[in-house]
Amino acid sequence: MTREIISVEQAAQRLAVHPKTLLRYIREKRLKATRIGKSYRIAGDDLDTFLGKTPGPATPRVTSIVDLPGCTAEYAQALTQSLHARLAARAPGDDPVRVDSAWDPVRGELKLIVQASLADTAALLSGIQHLIYDRAPS
Repeated sequence: MTREIISVEQAAQRLAVHPKTLLRYIREKRLKATRIGKSYRIAGDDLDTFLGKTPGPATPRVTSIVDLPGCTAEYAQALTQSLHARLAARAPGDDPVRVDSAWDPVRGELKLIVQASLADTAALLSGIQHLIYDRAPS
């Protein structure tokens, strides 16, 4: 999935055709484009569809919730920061990973919500386990 927006000239360069050819495709409704001012803009997804590129198979994703009772605010903050630091070190092309955290001061409980691919979830849960035992509150 390409989220970029490109001009007709940029798309023409990629396709090695004249910009007027692309404008004709747009007028004939063969290529989807949006008019902005006096020019057209083409979404990368629409260009991929026009070229017949299909997205790869969707990878299975996992949502996991980890409840950590008996947390202080400082412990929850340190654990969350360590986890986010590990995520920041990931390569830009890796599958997307989302980690949310919620600390309940009344219960003294930290809740971590992990959304990632199967392999990334397993690695993250293992990392969370190591962080928990390395940073156990005194």
